[in-house]
Amino acid sequence: MSDIFKQIIAALMLAGLLGSVVAVRYSQKSRTENTLDKSVALKRYEFFFQESAHEAGIDFTHQAPTLDKKLEDIMPIINSMGASVSIVDFDRDGLLDIYVVNSGEGSKNRLYKNLGNGKFRDVAEELGVADLNQHGTGVCMGAVWGDYDNDGYEDLLVYKWGKPELFHNDKGKGFTRVDNAGLPPWVNANSAIWLDYDRDGHLDIFIAGYWDEKLDLWHLKDTNIMPESFEYAKNGGRKYLLRNRGDGTFEDVTEKVGINSRRWTLAVAAADLCGSGYPDLFLANDYGVSEVFANRGGKEFVEIGKNCDIGTHPKSGMNVSFGDVFNRGQFSVYVSNISEPRNLVQGNNLWVPKPGTSGEGLQFVNQASSLGVEQGGWSWGGQFADFSNHGMLDLYLTNGYISANKEDNYWFEYSLIAGANKIFIADAKNWPKMRGRSLSGYQTKCLWWNKGGKFVDICKAVGVNDTFDGRAVAVADLENLGKLDLLVANQKGPLLLYRNTVAKENQWIQFELEGTKSNRSAIGARITLHWKNEARPEGQLQIQEVSGGNGYASQNMRRLHFGLGKNAQVEKAVINWPSGREQTIAAPEVNKLHKILEPSE
Repeated sequence: MSDIFKQIIAALMLAGLLGSVVAVRYSQKSRTENTLDKSVALKRYEFFFQESAHEAGIDFTHQAPTLDKKLEDIMPIINSMGASVSIVDFDRDGLLDIYVVNSGEGSKNRLYKNLGNGKFRDVAEELGVADLNQHGTGVCMGAVWGDYDNDGYEDLLVYKWGKPELFHNDKGKGFTRVDNAGLPPWVNANSAIWLDYDRDGHLDIFIAGYWDEKLDLWHLKDTNIMPESFEYAKNGGRKYLLRNRGDGTFEDVTEKVGINSRRWTLAVAAADLCGSGYPDLFLANDYGVSEVFANRGGKEFVEIGKNCDIGTHPKSGMNVSFGDVFNRGQFSVYVSNISEPRNLVQGNNLWVPKPGTSGEGLQFVNQASSLGVEQGGWSWGGQFADFSNHGMLDLYLTNGYISANKEDNYWFEYSLIAGANKIFIADAKNWPKMRGRSLSGYQTKCLWWNKGGKFVDICKAVGVNDTFDGRAVAVADLENLGKLDLLVANQKGPLLLYRNTVAKENQWIQFELEGTKSNRSAIGARITLHWKNEARPEGQLQIQEVSGGNGYASQNMRRLHFGLGKNAQVEKAVINWPSGREQTIAAPEVNKLHKILEPSE
């Protein structure tokens, strides 16, 4: 078969693969200007990042697992979904710590304790949360923190391709593995979150399977393990909603509340999207459509994605992040997908609520293209944050799938398998051999600066120029200086720490919430901040919610950080607690962290 004929076949197959794919002229290299001098960047964009992991004492490099030899020919495709980072103050000393998971058999996770002097020290082994990739238990894919017993210390849930594990935080002195907690015995999960879905004051767990939970990826009976379709696959792992009984154990209520998805979920997040006061669930699914489960009073969930226009666009969902990008008091949702010039351009989605719609009748419109955040390479984790403290949420996105041979890529072979029939796709033995080739590797990251109605990619200009295969992104004020730093976990690559420098005249405010009747972590609590500054003297508002994990395999700091711009004055902060209480803080001081305890009355 001639090369031209092969290319024609591949093009036809790929066209039939995704009706939503559009042809665009797109260049990774032309998206952003070259790195600027720090002083120039601060003057022009009001912030600048410097990669500082080594100087901070962080020396972590992620390792990938080695699965059943039957998968050897396409192992890089199968095992390239690890690398996770989460933020926690595990010992309540007021300094934010970093937990990062490894995925190689026998490799160890790290818990970097913040020493308060710009340095970190790994304490994972001495505290009992390092050696979690032991033979026969699977390997780690991510971790999220939540105080499930309301004792004031954040406990650790580690989800795996294998046995999920729960660790009780013993007052910051160590961690004890919790046996017989009611967790499922084996879940091939790529995501999990903490939430209080029924608002009873106890944190529940949602774990999303990717591969079928019956699969032991190290001991396969056969290779018929792949998705049945590149658009509408429903042969993935099951989902688990685990209700906290309040006695240290959990019960599986997934089917009882109406969640029965078998899609290939890569990311999940919870927020009150419908305005009911209860957290809804948003699932970003690979090989298909995203799903939105509306929470009906903590009693049941109903899938509304099909009706709100989100569940009608099959793509390769890998990220879920919420952000009030217009300062309207409404969350938009960012879902990452795949964009590769001349091969596959799905485009990322920024789902913006349609005015005049609400509740279970909520409608969304994809405005990623018009706002400039659509094309981001083979995209993975993304987070909204105000990096310059100018009063609007910016967006950082990591990308890159498999960086291998720079002179040869796997795209032609990938297009062949993508366009094949169901039976052919589902069997890994039919997938062409990788042979050391790249697949969307060595990509430049994206950092979209929010100019108010339009985002501009300034990633390299403000100091972010790595080309590792990025996965998870977490945001935290690691030095308690009122500016947001970036942690980026890379597949088979280093954990990066981008320290932020922000223009001094830009102001900020932070809130650290603690529940009493609500769950003590205050996960699900929402703050509506009302303020004005010299750019918006008429005033504006922005909402944020305390999250139990979002993005891709990540968790930001628990505190809520608002950039305020110049000469700011905060009118009030309205807190809606998960318990149903509403609390108003009048005229809170700017450039300060406010620690708020939920009122008892």
